[in-house]
Amino acid sequence: MPPSANPPRSLPGPRPRPGAAHHLLGRLAVLAALLLGVAVVAPPSGAAAATDLVRVTDFGPNPGQLAMYVHRPAALPVAPPVVLALHGCTQNAQVYADHSGLAELADRHGFLLVLAEQSSANNPNKCFNWFLPADSSRGQGEAASLRQMAAHAVSAYGGDPGRVHVTGLSAGGAMTAVLLAAYPDAFAAGAVVAGLPYDCARDTATAFTCMNPGIDRTPADWARRVRDAYPSWTGPRPRVSVWHGDRDTTVVPRNADELRDQWTAVHGLPQTPARTSLIGPNSTRHEEYPAADGTVAVEVNRVPAIGHGTPVDPGTGPGQCGSTGAPYFLASICSSHWIVRFFGLAGPGQDPGPSPAPATCWTSSNYRHVQEGRATTSGGLTYARGSRQEMGLYNTFVTHTLKESPPGWFTLADTHCP
Repeated sequence: MPPSANPPRSLPGPRPRPGAAHHLLGRLAVLAALLLGVAVVAPPSGAAAATDLVRVTDFGPNPGQLAMYVHRPAALPVAPPVVLALHGCTQNAQVYADHSGLAELADRHGFLLVLAEQSSANNPNKCFNWFLPADSSRGQGEAASLRQMAAHAVSAYGGDPGRVHVTGLSAGGAMTAVLLAAYPDAFAAGAVVAGLPYDCARDTATAFTCMNPGIDRTPADWARRVRDAYPSWTGPRPRVSVWHGDRDTTVVPRNADELRDQWTAVHGLPQTPARTSLIGPNSTRHEEYPAADGTVAVEVNRVPAIGHGTPVDPGTGPGQCGSTGAPYFLASICSSHWIVRFFGLAGPGQDPGPSPAPATCWTSSNYRHVQEGRATTSGGLTYARGSRQEMGLYNTFVTHTLKESPPGWFTLADTHCP
């Protein structure tokens, strides 16, 4: 990706990590660049105006050799919330600030926006190294640098330590999951956009498989991996928002399901949503998994008709933000608006909230459900279309009630329909 026409104010970039280990990581990173970067292409016309970013050159220990930038709104409240944003491969902090919509939302709602930037010395395509244990473990490498950026934002700018959040795209989304797992003591919530579950891969070969076709593990296994990231932690776990395009072939939508399985299990919740709704101009399917106190601990947002990237909705209307003037920013729903809302940073009355999805119930035999398109069959068993919940044998003797909400998505609802 070419540098921004309006680069952020900065000092010279970080030096490469010395030694043979750096060169090994570099060779692995060449392959990793293919994992989440795909081709580097020139940005189309219509780019957003450059966001005012300031480079922070001394934010404390920086073992991952990353760069830190800050966008500080003119009107910032006392003890402001903090949002740490992680760009995708081939991107940089300026591009992510200009097009994701996060900077304009920071100005609108009054939070401090911190943007991390990967270097080509660490990874030729500037992907965060989410799949390397040296960079994805607590107290080490890039993960430690990112944690230090959040801590510096709190100490240097007076940020609220109880309202620190993180979000990222693709490799940045995968690294978001790393931070939520490794630093549950530092982040209240996170949003993973087109990313992957924590600890899906510990080497390059497995990372390819995680991305496409994806790796299916049990919710209990996924949750154990999160707990193993910080075994002594007994406090609350971060809330998690998942965003994924349903036509993503780079990081396939199966990863949204695995993320859901991982974080609902971490929170001790079932993998079936308690509520579903439709949000945004394109009827994105919004699933909620609330904790016992009613707070949504996990949400999954399945964005229709887009591939790999950050969904944005350029404009100044309610719920709009972002720009499509660079690769991997896709015209759709403004995910950043809903992410900020999930973080609890949007003021009351800023948007109407999710619209309840209309529900229709169907009671019939498994055979009839399959014949009428509400379920599928494989290996003699029947599965609800959409949710893929197992319904038992494919025959006329097994009967279930399926709830359809939104259209085309079916879940078992034998005792609570509609």
